[in-house]
Amino acid sequence: MNEGRSKPRARLLITDLDNTLWDWFQAWYRSFSAMLNKLSELSGVSVQQLEREIQVVHRARGTTEYSYLLNELPSLLRQGLDSDPLTYYDQAIHTLNRERRTFTNLYPGVKDTLIKLRQRGIPVVGYSESIAYWTEWRIRKTRLDGLLSVLYTSPDHDLPSGVTFEKLRWHPNHEYGLVQTEHRHVPEGTLKPAPSILKKIMCDFDVEPSQAVYVGDSLMKDVAMAQMVGALDVHASYGIAQHAEGYDLLRRVSHWSQGEIEREKQLASQPDVTPTYSLRSGFNELLETFDLGGNC
Repeated sequence: MNEGRSKPRARLLITDLDNTLWDWFQAWYRSFSAMLNKLSELSGVSVQQLEREIQVVHRARGTTEYSYLLNELPSLLRQGLDSDPLTYYDQAIHTLNRERRTFTNLYPGVKDTLIKLRQRGIPVVGYSESIAYWTEWRIRKTRLDGLLSVLYTSPDHDLPSGVTFEKLRWHPNHEYGLVQTEHRHVPEGTLKPAPSILKKIMCDFDVEPSQAVYVGDSLMKDVAMAQMVGALDVHASYGIAQHAEGYDLLRRVSHWSQGEIEREKQLASQPDVTPTYSLRSGFNELLETFDLGGNC
């Protein structure tokens, strides 16, 4: 809540996705740790060894959500299996998929808020650093296709020569991609804060920064970026995950390069970012904070 202020009027909402609309970290940690333990149990390779090899692959592919991961782990490739590791250890993949489905859920109030904004004619844009494929999957899983007008993400990671995403798909084609939400890509390797991307989004919708709300969970990446371009910055403080259980696992297997780690340290060492607006209890506080096309 942000009491004592008149409501600024806005014509566009731009929102981060991970840990703003849904708890990405919880879903990743629950699914990845379950898969890792099951894979170690089935293969006889220690969790510690798998973690070291996984980080190498993740760094090479530029993502912590790499669908072809098991087929590039040296300890599994040396085992002389009668099929590729991804097939041979499908129990581990089933475990990952089950937990991912279970824990990928919207924060309370998100869907109702987006429905109200659509009814009021306010376009909602999603902007995420995550890659295309799994971002689309989460939007389908949470039934936000169509509630987001446009989605901006990085393109998908590279696959080995001769392997396509179509070959990795287990379900009919209609279960992939988005139907109503338009998906646009930002240049590969673009990291927040990226004020040029935020300016482009506002330009695409012909909205001045003073009439655009940007909300995200990261002070240094989201809030600072919004302030750089003069948008109405909002901190989704309910979504902070840096101190959550299992964050050390993410660090051990992350695709973050040493350069990116240093960049994060530099961002963290900058003067504290103070958000103009904060959402403490949930996404639905946006409707109480801004005049987004009408009264609540």
